[in-house]
Amino acid sequence: MRKSNFIAALVFFVILGIGVVLALATYRISANMESAWIGIIAFIIALIVSLAIKVADQWEKVVILRLGKFRSLNGPGLFIIIPVIDVIAYWIDTRVITSTFKAEKTLTKDTVPVDVDAVLFWKVR
Repeated sequence: MRKSNFIAALVFFVILGIGVVLALATYRISANMESAWIGIIAFIIALIVSLAIKVADQWEKVVILRLGKFRSLNGPGLFIIIPVIDVIAYWIDTRVITSTFKAEKTLTKDTVPVDVDAVLFWKVR
């Protein structure tokens, strides 16, 4: 599961705040249904825009599918998707990862005992 996106949350609250201020400024503080509709529409627009904004970390790349077909490989940084049409298929970690192996005792060709240590480096390109 991905971590929360601070930029998307900020955009959500800014758009929602603008919608509420617009509803109050247009219809004052009366019980009109028009002001409630403006608030509901602002909430829906804020939700869609905040779901569209994504951020990939410096070491990540993102595979984006549009209607099931490969569209692009984005990242790192800020990018925008269409929430219902585009799907993020994979978050690819491109950091160098090491795997260590336990020391093993073995014999060389001339029967000298040797301890062998190994490290395996992984790098995704």
